[in-house]
Order: sequence, then structure tokens, then C-alpha cells
Amino acid sequence: MSVVSPDLRARVRGIAVPIAVAMGKVGLTPNALTLIGFGIAIIAAVVAAAQLWVLAGLLVVFGGVFDLFDGALARAMGVAGPLGAFMDSVFDRWGEGVIYVGIAWGCVAAGFPAGSVWAGAAMTSAFMVSYARASSEREGFAPGKGMAAIGLAPREIRIVILTVGLILVGLTGGVSASTNNPVMVGTLGLIAVLATITVIHRILHVIAQSKKEHE
Repeated sequence: MSVVSPDLRARVRGIAVPIAVAMGKVGLTPNALTLIGFGIAIIAAVVAAAQLWVLAGLLVVFGGVFDLFDGALARAMGVAGPLGAFMDSVFDRWGEGVIYVGIAWGCVAAGFPAGSVWAGAAMTSAFMVSYARASSEREGFAPGKGMAAIGLAPREIRIVILTVGLILVGLTGGVSASTNNPVMVGTLGLIAVLATITVIHRILHVIAQSKKEHE
């Protein structure tokens, strides 16, 4: 099971509703909020590439919280549907990938190539978490939001780890060729490991479901 329970997800989404409705009243649509969230991810990536690690961490968590609003507004307006869900999923994954590219760029620019390697590992594992869910649901396993509750590192947990890690990297002097800051490697390595465990957990969940269907 995930450390982020369905009940916790529901409570957090409930908190986001009034804020999302307020945004809707000023003319913003759910898809517009999705694109704004993607824009925040791009800014976070640029800031990370500039090695402003604390600000990058704050932007990562701000973008992660902002992502709650598009779905909340769509449900409040009664316009939630497959297109909005598709847009949200695609731009969430795209934004997360862009942030890891920004981190890798910042590490290379600072003369710390190990950080870029771990950024690539974290990004690959994170993408596989999402792909395992999408693939399983396409094949009829864990329908609805069932797969989101499987595994240790769904997107929310990855965002928290990355935010805390980037802020700590900034507060401990950043990264450089002469400063082998273990916080950066530890943060990206933790995401890579937990995401990999999550993928394996989801694979095993699908295998177990498949066996039950054929019993």
C-alpha cells in the first residue's frame, strides 16, 4: 500500500476546492491551471539549472500543490472528463521530467556530474511508476484510482523528498567539483530506489490480480 492513503488524498483535495473555485471565478479554466502548473515546473527547472537550489525546492512544492487545483476546479464546474485527465497526466509527467533535467544541468554546470547521473536515474524510475500505472489500467488491472494507492513513492512523496532535498542542498552549500555534497546524491538516490520499489510492487500487484482472474 501507499503511504498516501485514499482518505488523505480526498481530504487534501477537499481543501483545494475553495481555492480552485476562486481561481475559476477570475476566468481560469482547469486546462489553463494545468498549463500554469507546467509553467511553474519549467521555472523550477531553470532555477535548478542556475543552481539556486533552495528556490528550486520551493518552486517544486508550489507546483506540486498547484497541481491540485485543475482537477478540483474541473470537478467543481462539472466538466471533469477524459480530456482533462489526459492533459493533467501528460503535463504532470512532462513537468516532473523537466525538473530533473534542470537539476542535471545545474549539477553539470557546477562540475558535479554524479548529480546528473542520479538525476537521470531518479527521472527514469519516476517515469516507470507512472507507466506501470497507465499500462496496468489500460489492460484492465486496478481500475479507476486503484493503482495510485500501490507503492511507496507516488508523485506526492517524490515531490516532498525532492523539495526537502533541494532545500537542504542549498542550505549546505550547494554542489561543486570540490564539494561532494552527499545530500544531492542521497535525495536523488532515495527517489530512484523508492520509485523502483514502487514499480516492482505494482508489477507484483498486477501479477497477483492476473492469477486471481485465472483461478
